[in-house]
Amino acid sequence: MPATTAALSFAPDDPFVVTDVLVDEPRDDEILVRIEAAGICHTDLVNRGAGTPDRPVLLGHEGTGVVESVGAEVTTARPGDRVVLTFRSCGRCPNCTAARPAYCRDALRLNHFGRREDGTARVTAGGAAVLDGFFGQSSLAGYALASADNTVVVGPDVNPVIAGPLGCGFQTGAGAVLNLLNPRAGSALVVFGGGAVGLAGMLAALSADVGTVVVVEPSPQRRALAESLGATAALAPGEHTVNALRETTGGGADHALDTTGRPEVLAAAVSALAVGGSAVAVGLGAGVPHIDLRDLVLRGKTVHGCLEGDSIPATFIPHLLELHARGRLPLERLVTAFPHDQINEALAAQHAGDVVKPVLTW
Repeated sequence: MPATTAALSFAPDDPFVVTDVLVDEPRDDEILVRIEAAGICHTDLVNRGAGTPDRPVLLGHEGTGVVESVGAEVTTARPGDRVVLTFRSCGRCPNCTAARPAYCRDALRLNHFGRREDGTARVTAGGAAVLDGFFGQSSLAGYALASADNTVVVGPDVNPVIAGPLGCGFQTGAGAVLNLLNPRAGSALVVFGGGAVGLAGMLAALSADVGTVVVVEPSPQRRALAESLGATAALAPGEHTVNALRETTGGGADHALDTTGRPEVLAAAVSALAVGGSAVAVGLGAGVPHIDLRDLVLRGKTVHGCLEGDSIPATFIPHLLELHARGRLPLERLVTAFPHDQINEALAAQHAGDVVKPVLTW
């Protein structure tokens, strides 16, 4: 039973506490991964205050590491393999068999907190059970127990700090562009939100030779970063943003990516589209966007929702790593590594806009 440290949440609004934990040995269908790096995603922070009475909570769903040991039924990974951990899916339901595992009909049970089906704990602290199982990994710890369906074997030379966020954030932004919008070379894309998801989407668009990429983002640091990465322009949101976007894109964008989860932003994204344009929303917000129905119908626009980049992680994550290795996807510009015991400092730097994607290392 490996002893390690983990960043635990004891109360929704309190700082994370880094403390000693014990991680159980893998059962027959489990994979024990020694975590090297784990990205911190907005979804972690939202679920820290998800209303569960059980504490402490162990989050983390962007883990990368090396397989330590595997259960007797596991054939897809071996000790010594470097892996990226991602979301779970059953592999059997109609959505999974239609190559849309992000919409697995059993996704909520597989990806939310919970003990094993027999009630035993995977992780304990001071002899008490820790609530884990987040996205089937809970990787804000030195070890994590995962499953074959959310473990992607990658090359031994992959940089764990870059690879970790591919499990969710980078996969979401890049996949929304490459898998769903599938822009043609020379087209125009507007990205709303210059965080990790939005900038990953922007980089993916540039890798596909999109001609015009505009980022709308309130942070001046992130607007400057977007332009240094190749954005055609980076605009601050405001009253005349849609007019400015139409002017910059020559009458309207072919595609728009909304990462903010704010209904008024999605409405602006649809309004900024050209005839036949497509908008995709990836942010889990709340509310109803006020979209002009006549504009939607008469101009043939479409609006999509998208989870996890509409991707098949087993093939899409290696594809993104290949693009990075070829210099087509400079994700290293988006990540900042922090020792895992500096998790609260990492979150403060992200909140201040100084860091796009904090990644904890063990």
